[in-house]
This record gives sequence, C-alpha cells and structure tokens, in this order.
Amino acid sequence: MSAKTSAKKGKIGTYFKGVKAEMKKVIWPTKKELTNYTGVVVLISGIVGLVVWVLDLGIHRVLSLIMK
Repeated sequence: MSAKTSAKKGKIGTYFKGVKAEMKKVIWPTKKELTNYTGVVVLISGIVGLVVWVLDLGIHRVLSLIMK
C-alpha cells in the first residue's frame, strides 16, 4: 500500500511542477490592459442585457396581444 501512496505523491508532485512551469510562461496583462478588458466586458454585458430585455419586452407584448 505504501508503494501506491508514494507513486501517487510522485504523480501529484510532477503535475504541480508542470503547472508551476506553465504559470511562469503566462504573460499576464498590465493594469491598464486589465482595466480596458474589464471595461469592454462590462460594456458588452450591458449591451447584451439590454438586447435581451428589449426582446423579452417585445415577445411579452406580442404574446399578450395574442392572448386577448
């Protein structure tokens, strides 16, 4: 049982070493880039939300006219 446990620990250790190596390769955005990206995401989310709201309102009104 001990051999299996140490083999698992070896695999886990190898995995995390690989993760650490890959994280060093990542090019992280600057503060300015991150702010810009966040602004774009918020803006696009707002636009999509507005479009969904307008479509929902239109569908609701059409269905209410049909139901009358």
